[in-house]
Amino acid sequence: MKKIILYVNPDRDVGMAASRAVQGMLEKMGVKNCVCTQPGELAKEIDGAYMAITFGGDGTILHCARAVAGSGLPILGVNMGNKGFMAELESNELYYLSLAIEGHFSIENRMMLDVTVIRDGQRKYSDFALNDVVVGGIARVIDISLFGDGRNIMDFSGDGLIVSTPTGSTAYSMAAGGPIVEPDAENIIITPICPHVLWAKPYVLAPKRVVTVDMSKLGEKSAYLSSDGNESLPLLPGDIIEVKKSGIITKLVRLTDRSFYEKVSKKLGEK
Repeated sequence: MKKIILYVNPDRDVGMAASRAVQGMLEKMGVKNCVCTQPGELAKEIDGAYMAITFGGDGTILHCARAVAGSGLPILGVNMGNKGFMAELESNELYYLSLAIEGHFSIENRMMLDVTVIRDGQRKYSDFALNDVVVGGIARVIDISLFGDGRNIMDFSGDGLIVSTPTGSTAYSMAAGGPIVEPDAENIIITPICPHVLWAKPYVLAPKRVVTVDMSKLGEKSAYLSSDGNESLPLLPGDIIEVKKSGIITKLVRLTDRSFYEKVSKKLGEK
């Protein structure tokens, strides 16, 4: 018997109305299901699951992706938020879900990033991200030295730096002036945040590159690192941050024939 995990953000799915409606539909179809509201709950239900359906915004999908990372479990997003670039369905399109249960869907593989912080020659911190890795200053501009495969890309002062996947190109990176990249592409996107020099521009790198951020010039200023907007790690002078394409991928379920371009135009208010 198929098992479907319903992963719900109760702040978005108010009263859990949408998720409860889907749960009722699944029960009528004889499909085993469970409702989770926390990543820890979700992680315990992965074994034997056929699919995870999220109810929330892109943040809910990011949390789900982290919880199921490495399992290969497909994720189907139902958008209950504002933008929802990663979500496949809107809240008024729940009728599509029967197709997913019957196996009539495709999978879109999304590239992820591995990030490591090296401090005094030792690995201090490791994580992964579906959207982006952000290095930011706190209240003051910071000095950043950026490298690709050990070769200097640029040195600049500014509010920080975003290293994103194509999936994350429509998030913080876009707001900071970065390019919009098709989400199923495989590139590493580098976007300076409010640089204090005119020539510090976004870069789109090949997926084989290893991006290094050198914090040797941090001095007495404060900075942090965050993956997919999760809890921040305080950075220290001399920290080396390495970001590269991960061996882990996120599998997103596709049910409709909507193009990425159509979704961007609609979500950004052009149409």
